[in-house]
Amino acid sequence: MLRTLLDRKLVTPSAPILWMIIARQVGSCDNAGMNQNANDGNSDKKIVWEGDYIRAVTRGRWEYVERKNITGIVGIVPVTDDGKLVLVQQHRPAVGGAVIELPAGLAGDIEDQRDELMETAATRELIEETGYRAGKMTRVCHGVASAGITSEGMTFFLATELEKVGPGGGDESEDIIVHEVPLDQTPAYLDDCSERGMAIDLKIYAGLYFCRRDLK
Repeated sequence: MLRTLLDRKLVTPSAPILWMIIARQVGSCDNAGMNQNANDGNSDKKIVWEGDYIRAVTRGRWEYVERKNITGIVGIVPVTDDGKLVLVQQHRPAVGGAVIELPAGLAGDIEDQRDELMETAATRELIEETGYRAGKMTRVCHGVASAGITSEGMTFFLATELEKVGPGGGDESEDIIVHEVPLDQTPAYLDDCSERGMAIDLKIYAGLYFCRRDLK
């Protein structure tokens, strides 16, 4: 079932360039950092502001933000046995509206679990946000999402063999809506959401790339 869906066109006319960029970036991960500006990279980091969860810092001439009290960030690409991509929708104050996203979360942010493994965090976040437990959680990539403004990196996992074990919806601070979308209909679904005024997290297109590459 999955192979049949994945053999269909997963990219609409609005997305092929992005798809090519994703494929090229994944293939060139070993060269990451080779062109880093030496002066900025060797400058002392200075904290200029600090909040409860993030801090603003400077390194040389560059200003950016860091997360506090975490060991990493996980992104999950969950696919059901019948070939549906599990997405989440939640309000994001930074963009002032609803965003369609992959399930994701922080690792090591719980006081007594600072040494939490990335796979453990991915399993926990998937259950919390979607109500699904993954029978198989496969690490597919690690990289940065917005290196111009933040130092954070994200580890991607492909979650399969899903079993519904809870309602999802996030923790007490979240109000998450879960969407299950057939893989071959996902680009059109995202276009429709965008037309209705929702923001689209572009990491979903990276998730589609890994589905096409890795699922049989």
